[in-house]
Amino acid sequence: MQNMHEIQKQLVDNFNQFETNNEKFDYLINLGQSIPEMRSDQKTESNLVAGCQSNVWIDIRCEDYKLYIEADSDSLIVKGIASLLVLVLSGQDASEILNTNMGFIEEIGLWRQLSTQRGTGLTAMLAKIHSAAEKCRDLQK
Repeated sequence: MQNMHEIQKQLVDNFNQFETNNEKFDYLINLGQSIPEMRSDQKTESNLVAGCQSNVWIDIRCEDYKLYIEADSDSLIVKGIASLLVLVLSGQDASEILNTNMGFIEEIGLWRQLSTQRGTGLTAMLAKIHSAAEKCRDLQK
């Protein structure tokens, strides 16, 4: 499995292949469509991310101090955004997640292109994942 730095670098390289924002958003949507759809029983109130413009669900489990993340949304763009987090963070060590700079989001230009509400939603998704990573890491103590 690639580490988070390698995955982030690959995503930046992939996004840099595109010249226009429309091409980048098309790629983002394709990424969202490439991750498995969540089962309906995972789309619960507890997995719903508060603060998102669209419905987005993130299901996180901790196994052997690693987080395994599944995500889905009723918006193609938001599902694409969530897929970035799944691709980078799922299967990674909780402590490493807490210490990882997610600067690739800025490098691909995503923050600049998001509406205020979608930016707030991305921040809420990251906060939910970080909270789960803290709980998972604390199981080691």
